[in-house]
Formats: sequence, structure tokens, C-alpha cells
Amino acid sequence: MSEFKRLMRLKLKMKQKRPEFKRQDWFKSSRIGTSWRRPFGKHSGMRIGLTHRAAVATVGYRGPALVRGLHPSGLQDILVNNVKELVAINPEIQGARIAATVGKRKRIEIVKKANELGIRVFNVSKQKQEEFLSL
Repeated sequence: MSEFKRLMRLKLKMKQKRPEFKRQDWFKSSRIGTSWRRPFGKHSGMRIGLTHRAAVATVGYRGPALVRGLHPSGLQDILVNNVKELVAINPEIQGARIAATVGKRKRIEIVKKANELGIRVFNVSKQKQEEFLSL
């Protein structure tokens, strides 16, 4: 377990050091936007990797393989649409994230069942959970 915690700490440090990858010339036009696109230009300094240009997303920026894609709490993130899907979750290694398309009534049911089963719900605040449980 200590190896897992070490990798989670390493993942956090790597995330803090990782630059914000922005599209080439994103600052020249608001129409372009900042979302990452790989530079393909023949004379592109960014593509070549000149030091005074913005960083390009490469394999070296990836986090440790064992903890890649996990929630910062160390649990696997599972998308839940209904109570039936919630029952299949293992609370020791998985946590629930309620889908955006779920309405308030079903959301309340899911939160109540998750509390009963001891499952952590990532996208519902503690305050909201208490409010839902009191209903």
C-alpha cells in the first residue's frame, strides 16, 4: 500500500510541474481557442522543440502507469446513471460519479443508496449529501 501512496504523491507532483499545453498561436486570435492541437507547420519552432517556445505534449509528461486515470483520492471513477449500476461498485477501490443527465429525484435516490452502501460520490458536495439525506 505504501507503494501506491508514493505513486499518488508522485502523480500529484508531476501534475503540478506539468505545463499547460496550449495550441500554437492561441494568443493571436480569439477564434482559435487554447485547446491543444499538435503543431504540424514546416517551419514551426514549437514542433521542432525550440526552448523558447511553448511545451509540446509528449509521452514524458505522463504519470505513473499504476495510478494513471484514478481520482485524486486514489479510487477508480465509475459513472453511474441509476441505483442498479451503483450496487455493482466495490467501495474499497471504486467511487461513483453521477451522470449529468440524471435528474434531481433519481440523484437523491442514488446518494441515499451510496450512503447506505458506504460508497463515495465524487460530484456531490458534503453539504448537498446532507441535504439529500434529510429529505
